[in-house]
Amino acid sequence: MKTPFFLLAIVVFLGCKQQKSENVQAEAPKVKKEIVKKKRPVALENGKFFESDGKKMLYGGENKNQHFDISGYSLKDEQFHYGIGREKFPALLKPEFTSVREADKIWADSTRFLLAYSGKDIKAYSVEDLTHHEIVNDVLNGQPIMAVYCILADLGAIYERNYGDIELTFALSGYTYYDEDVWNGLDGFVFWDRETESLWWPLIGKAVSGPLKDVKLLEMDKSKWEDVNWKYIKDHYPNALVLKSGQDFERPTEWKKIEDVTFIKENYIAKK
Repeated sequence: MKTPFFLLAIVVFLGCKQQKSENVQAEAPKVKKEIVKKKRPVALENGKFFESDGKKMLYGGENKNQHFDISGYSLKDEQFHYGIGREKFPALLKPEFTSVREADKIWADSTRFLLAYSGKDIKAYSVEDLTHHEIVNDVLNGQPIMAVYCILADLGAIYERNYGDIELTFALSGYTYYDEDVWNGLDGFVFWDRETESLWWPLIGKAVSGPLKDVKLLEMDKSKWEDVNWKYIKDHYPNALVLKSGQDFERPTEWKKIEDVTFIKENYIAKK
């Protein structure tokens, strides 16, 4: 008779222990999962800001003529990241394209693309390629445009590049910038235009330094571009031109400058 009684005692003990454990788990407070941002190289700490001839400058590359004059700029030094040099990313100037038939050998149906169209002119830019270039200067049905993508902010868009009769050409500055009150505090690339060497931050949609400070970026009419997948392009736009992968080029060392930006400043200032 002792053995059954002993087994019964063990069962009761284990049951009580399990119930106690369950009660403790139920009463335990839930820990909120915090989003930890990746630490990025801080430009200010790495000596990317300096003065020259009384002007505030931002490092732009190995050559003296690559630095940016940011006197009177509208951002904050401590919120800049990186500073790898302004010609490190191959922002395309004269992009090459292939057919949908050829591109279909490369891309899966789910691959993400930016698609722009105007009249019979239809062009597709894979986000994978845009991650490599970040900016593609192009022309669509006679309209100067650029396709852009920033992987850190997941910002993809098509912009116009002409301000009246003035056409701008864009490239990467080598910096990213963040503001806790903008785009959920994510880093976003900073680019520059070759004609005036102004810096632009697309997360707020305007130039932030240089002759074109406060001039707005001109996003193309949303009825003329889409963020789609490859299958959609194949099904709806089989005659589209598709950006070739793996392009690069020798960066120009000189560029035609625009001295008079009065027309742009008078007609394209961003709203505050």
